[in-house]
Amino acid sequence: MTTRIGFIGAGNMASALAGGLLARGWRAADISLSDAYPDALLQHAQRGLFTTTDNRALVERSDVLVLAVKPQVMAEVLKPLADIVQARQPLIISIAAGIPGASLERWLGGPLPVVRAMPNTPALVQTGATGLFANIRVSAAQRASAESILGAVGIALWVDSEHLIDAVTAVSGSGPAYFFYVMEAMMVAGRDLGLDEKTARALTLQTALGAAQMAITADVGPDELRRRVTSPGGTTERAIATFDEAGLRDIFARALAACAARGGELATQLGRAE
Repeated sequence: MTTRIGFIGAGNMASALAGGLLARGWRAADISLSDAYPDALLQHAQRGLFTTTDNRALVERSDVLVLAVKPQVMAEVLKPLADIVQARQPLIISIAAGIPGASLERWLGGPLPVVRAMPNTPALVQTGATGLFANIRVSAAQRASAESILGAVGIALWVDSEHLIDAVTAVSGSGPAYFFYVMEAMMVAGRDLGLDEKTARALTLQTALGAAQMAITADVGPDELRRRVTSPGGTTERAIATFDEAGLRDIFARALAACAARGGELATQLGRAE
């Protein structure tokens, strides 16, 4: 049976997912997008996807409905669709940060199969990491569909409790920014040591890519890979000792805890709309 997917919102993440699905062999005829701004739909129409500015028309032709609008406008977008969504009972996949599944069901008029997904920005270059949570109304077949859709742009992993989406946000959802921050700091430090900007940038980014690839493909963990690079009494050991003296592990622990806590706060705030 063919599964028809509709995206409400045609921004960067929806566009990345649609492109990933096409690359994985999904038929253009089975992928639809709606957006309030016609210009956002042009590139998709040119690829043969169904596009519309009418969300109800999108729901009418979708078995899976991917909610890809900003969290702040989610309630006003969904409430006018409650009757048609309840009649059709599509699988709902929300990629909007911070909105609990119960709020989505309330705005859409009642019980629905809902999957909350937390993708990250590397999905835009097909290397994303997504955490997924399904409510009790999601069937095994619908779980497989959700995993296939989000897996089109990287890896997709399930968590057992909705509150763990906040932990996913802290680790992978916001995680790219942490690595960008480290890259930025390394480039600045390289320039301070005398490297020109182009060289500091190239060395930093290639090193980040190589280290990630080694960690992904190795049969040991990052801790062992680090030990293998850290010769006793050598240069790397001196740098690692400096990180330890500064309490870098504790800094990361506190930063991720703060990120997760903020996710919980946003869930409370964004889910209040009646």
